[in-house]
Amino acid sequence: MPTRDPDTGPAPPTRFAVALFPGFQALDVFGPLDILNMLSKQTPLTVHMLSSTPDPVSTRTAATGHSAGQSVVPTRTFADAPEDVEVLLVPGGAGTRDPANVQAVVDFVRARSPRLRFLLTVCTGSAVAARAGVLDGRRATSNKRAWAWATSQGPHVDWVRHARWVADGNVWTSSGVSAGIDMMYAFVADQFGAGVAEGLADAAEYVRDLDPSNDPFAWEAQNGGGK
Repeated sequence: MPTRDPDTGPAPPTRFAVALFPGFQALDVFGPLDILNMLSKQTPLTVHMLSSTPDPVSTRTAATGHSAGQSVVPTRTFADAPEDVEVLLVPGGAGTRDPANVQAVVDFVRARSPRLRFLLTVCTGSAVAARAGVLDGRRATSNKRAWAWATSQGPHVDWVRHARWVADGNVWTSSGVSAGIDMMYAFVADQFGAGVAEGLADAAEYVRDLDPSNDPFAWEAQNGGGK
């Protein structure tokens, strides 16, 4: 896993953004976001919520099957997103299954990826990134219950079946839903220091999985998980 040298490496990133779309998975976004919110108490950060329009973006769509959901009001659109975003987080969720629903995200990831310091994906957010072509030739993982579908979105990606999260250069991808929390703590440890990440996890009363290869759900992919 990459580790930033605090003495010689560049300063940790402070400008983050999240790419939203209808039908995103709530915890994919709010788990990592809460870590950033807590981190911002000691390190000033900016976090932009992006979408294709300024309208509220719901976790629920007609295709997700949910009877309940929440909406997030974007702070910017993809068209007027700040040019200085350093880290982009792409969540997964049932909404990723509809190509038209996430095409604006695919286009934004493809256009912005060369300028990002880091790209982070949670769950089937890696399938969106794969469709954008930015994972080609890289190691990556995804939700094990959606493994067959997610991996089909990137035939040139080196998909890692047995992984809680994978860091390949400046691209970090996690397995399903809650795995994004462990990935974000690991990212904070890598960029801001292990002690910072440990303190944030303790404040959240969260027991971290520190081993990216410890994937208790990999069997779902090994047994034909294609849900």
